[in-house]
Amino acid sequence: MMFTRLYLHIPFCLRKCGYCAFNSQEMLVNDLNSYVPLLLEEMRLLAADANPRQQLDSIYFGGGTPSLLDAEQVNSLIVKATEHFGLDPCSEITLEANPGTINQRTLTAFRTAGINRLSLGIQSFDDNFLECLGRVHNADQARKAILEARNAGFENIGIDLMNSLPSQNLAQWQTDLKQGIELSPEHFSIYGLTIEEGTPFSHRYPYGSTEMPDEDLSADMFEMADDLLTAAGYEHYEIANYARPGHRSRHNSGYWQRDGCLGLGVGAHSFFKDENGVRLSNVSTLKEYKEALNAGRLPHLDNQRLSRDEAMQEYMFLGLRLADGVSMDKFELEFGCSCLGVYGKVIDELVLLGLLLCDKTNLRLTRRGMLLSNQVFASFLP
Repeated sequence: MMFTRLYLHIPFCLRKCGYCAFNSQEMLVNDLNSYVPLLLEEMRLLAADANPRQQLDSIYFGGGTPSLLDAEQVNSLIVKATEHFGLDPCSEITLEANPGTINQRTLTAFRTAGINRLSLGIQSFDDNFLECLGRVHNADQARKAILEARNAGFENIGIDLMNSLPSQNLAQWQTDLKQGIELSPEHFSIYGLTIEEGTPFSHRYPYGSTEMPDEDLSADMFEMADDLLTAAGYEHYEIANYARPGHRSRHNSGYWQRDGCLGLGVGAHSFFKDENGVRLSNVSTLKEYKEALNAGRLPHLDNQRLSRDEAMQEYMFLGLRLADGVSMDKFELEFGCSCLGVYGKVIDELVLLGLLLCDKTNLRLTRRGMLLSNQVFASFLP
C-alpha cells in the first residue's frame, strides 16, 4: 500500500444539518472519547501492511465536526501517524472546524498540537440562511473565528461558502462573497447546495420547489463567485476551489491527481495506486466499526481493484476538475497509450460544444464546461 496522504474521519456533530448526507451523527461525549482509541488501533493494524516511512505529505481531519476533538486527541493522532508512516517536515495538516465549536483558547491549542491549516465551515454570513441550514453558529461567530485563528498563529485559513440556498438571490450571494473577501482567507471553497435524497431537506424542498433557485440563477452565482474572487487575487484552480498563490489545498489536490490516500474512521475511503488503483471503504456505522476493531479486525467493507479502462476514465474526470486540466504526456506515461487515441471522438464533440479546450499538451474545461462539468465527466464513462 503506497500513499502520501492520510484522512481521519470524525463522524460527530453538535447537531446534524438538514442538508447533510455525509456520514455523521450527533455527538455523545462518551462516543467521541472512545472513538480516538479506535482510530489509533485501526492505524496500528494498517501500519503492519503499509510500506514503512512513507513520509506523509498531508493529514486531513474531516467530518462531521473534527473541532469537537480536544488538542490532546488531535496531537495523539498526529504523533502516532508520524511514528507509523513518517511525516514530511513541510506537511500540510488540516482541521475542519465549525465556528460554533472553537474559541481563541482552543484554536491556540490546535495550532500547538500540530494543525497548520484551518478549514472553516462558514457557509454564509447571513443569520437567516445559517438558521435555515441548521448551522450551530451565527454570522458574528463566523467572522470572529477567522480573527481568532489569525491571533492563534494560523497563516493558512480556508472558508466554505454555499450558494443556491432556498430563496437566496444574487445580491445576497454577492454580500456573502464580499464579506468573505474582506476577511482575506487564503482559500475559498464555493459550493452550490444540492438536495440529497434521504435528508430532511429532500422532504422540505422536493424536486421542483419554487423556493430553490433555478439553474440560470445558480449559474449566475457561479459566475459571480468566479468574477469577484479572481478579481481579488484568488486563483480558480479547481471547479469549486479558489486559493491565493501557493495556498492550494495540497490534500484535496492529491485526490484529483489520484495520489494514494489512506482513510481511517467510520465510512472512510482509501485509494492506493497499486497497478491501476485500488479503492477501499470502511463500514458505515459506528457499531460495526467498534465491533471489527475490538475483535482485532480491520473495519473494511469493500475492496475494488480498478481495471485499466476504469483507471483511465477516473484519470480524465478527476483531472478535468483542475484548472490545469489533463496533461496528455502524463496520461501516455501512466497508461502507455495516447489520450486522443482513446478519447479523441469524445474530446472533439466536447470541444465543438464549447465545453473543453484542447491544445497540443493539455485538455481543460472552459468556464461553460465547469458549469456543465457533470455532463462532461459522463461523456468519458461507458
